[in-house]
Amino acid sequence: MPVKKEAIFNAISDIKQKSKKRKFRQSIELILNLKDINLKKPENRINELVELPHPPVENIRVTVFATGDLALRARSAGVYRVLEKDALVTLANNKKNSKKLVKETDFFLAETTLMALIGKSLGPILGPRGKMPTPIPPTAPIETIIDRHQRLVRLRVRDQLVTQCRVGTEDMADDLLIDNIQAVFTRFEQRLPKGFKNIRRAYIKTSMGPSSKIKL
Repeated sequence: MPVKKEAIFNAISDIKQKSKKRKFRQSIELILNLKDINLKKPENRINELVELPHPPVENIRVTVFATGDLALRARSAGVYRVLEKDALVTLANNKKNSKKLVKETDFFLAETTLMALIGKSLGPILGPRGKMPTPIPPTAPIETIIDRHQRLVRLRVRDQLVTQCRVGTEDMADDLLIDNIQAVFTRFEQRLPKGFKNIRRAYIKTSMGPSSKIKL
């Protein structure tokens, strides 16, 4: 790993000291500025999910489009929302509610048989926001899939050489935050054309606090 744990630890300590106490628990974000990447080439654009070693926050909001037994199991697993076919059709006819759901949901899962309908009805809203559902078969182990999504973050690079993702909260132990940050660095190093050389600068910050540069 090109980024030393000590460098990440120093940045974490810095933002925790500088950040003012708020009435809510602030998230910690990792911001990466990139360089020497031609984003006009589709293969250089990034929109993928990265599984972190530790859940970055509590209660990631997962919405599931499903029917029958899969819908029942999703509800039992305690997901944010479960929408069956009729509810999906109703939602598709209400752009205001559709946009609200997309904004409030971190990740979408969908029974494979509903993917065509979702693409036709909600695709114009989900697609540009990089939130098209992950398709799952009716017999999928939904509990396991939902548990994995609690540790996922989305990395997107489209038209600007910068990306930002949540890696934890201000009350997380430093070593857990370091693990999560290193996981993102590792994935970017694998994904970028020139690996780590494509990362210009890296920062972390709390939701409403100042940023701190990670020494690369």
